[in-house]
Amino acid sequence: MNTNPESSQDLADSSFNPQLRVFFVMKDLFTSCSYVLIISHQGPDGDSIGSSIALARYLKKLSVKSHIIFPDPFPSYFDWLIQGEDFTVANLDSEKLSSLFDMADLICCLDFNHIYRCGEVLHSHIKKREIDTLVIDHHTYPEHFSTYEFIDDSASSTCELIYRLIQESKDLDLIDKSISEAIYTGLVTDTGSFKFSSTSSYTHQVASELMKTNFDHTQIQQRISDENSISRLHLLGYALQKIVVNSELSLAFLLLTDKEIKRFDFKKGDTEGFVNYALSIKGVEVAVFVREDESILKFSFRSKGKIKVNDFAKLYYNGGGHENAAGGSLQLMSQEKITQELIENFKKYCQGQ
Repeated sequence: MNTNPESSQDLADSSFNPQLRVFFVMKDLFTSCSYVLIISHQGPDGDSIGSSIALARYLKKLSVKSHIIFPDPFPSYFDWLIQGEDFTVANLDSEKLSSLFDMADLICCLDFNHIYRCGEVLHSHIKKREIDTLVIDHHTYPEHFSTYEFIDDSASSTCELIYRLIQESKDLDLIDKSISEAIYTGLVTDTGSFKFSSTSSYTHQVASELMKTNFDHTQIQQRISDENSISRLHLLGYALQKIVVNSELSLAFLLLTDKEIKRFDFKKGDTEGFVNYALSIKGVEVAVFVREDESILKFSFRSKGKIKVNDFAKLYYNGGGHENAAGGSLQLMSQEKITQELIENFKKYCQGQ
């Protein structure tokens, strides 16, 4: 956790053991604030939404006011989780942003560690104001743009870090059913229902403790994964037929254009998880899903072998993430050029390993 010099001295004088100091200082930071802004990354997913809601509900227990800002809309299958929360979608209600930032004395950036990930509008608001910032995140290669940070790239999710923060602040008794639902949502989505290699014994311990609050974990899984529109299923069926496998490279990739997606009444979140179908093919070690999104191409990378797709994404696609799950983006180009460059880049990357 990065601190200013005064905070560093406080840490040095603390009687707490080094492992716990970060959390006690973080709780003190929260309780010294009158209004906290909680900011998610663009394209909010289960972990960014869950961690934002869990932190907001924890702060409420500490009698600290907060407000969540999402850069852009979130998938409708998370509506149930955020119902009743105080939040703003930046690109739909930008007029509110100035007054919200004027009230804030702390900005919490959750589930991202590069400031560009919150979008241009929020980026500019953060940069032009002298407000302390706190990053809580689990991704690699942090930018270190904040006043404070709690980053652990070995954690399964940012929601896991929110739980750890509450645990080490000795506030587990404050975790009720609603906080548990939010944290569990992030655990489930960022671990692929506890399948990914980032899932640790601690992750399972967290899930076990959360379940003691008697929320309906089966219903959460169903809401996230098992409630599809017929148009999404038609899109998935179409997409599966477009998967290309390069057996020589143990690589599978799938590309969908904006025109193709719109044929299927596309809604935000409809392509979530498509890359995992490509990765599930026998003999495939790395999968890539490419989707046109307005003026850019968005890439999703997954691996189940030794290839670190976060390094690959960082090197060629302005991205990053985790060793086995990462993302990136490029300016629009033809399908032929995307495919050609992907294969060439992957060959070069593998040769350098």
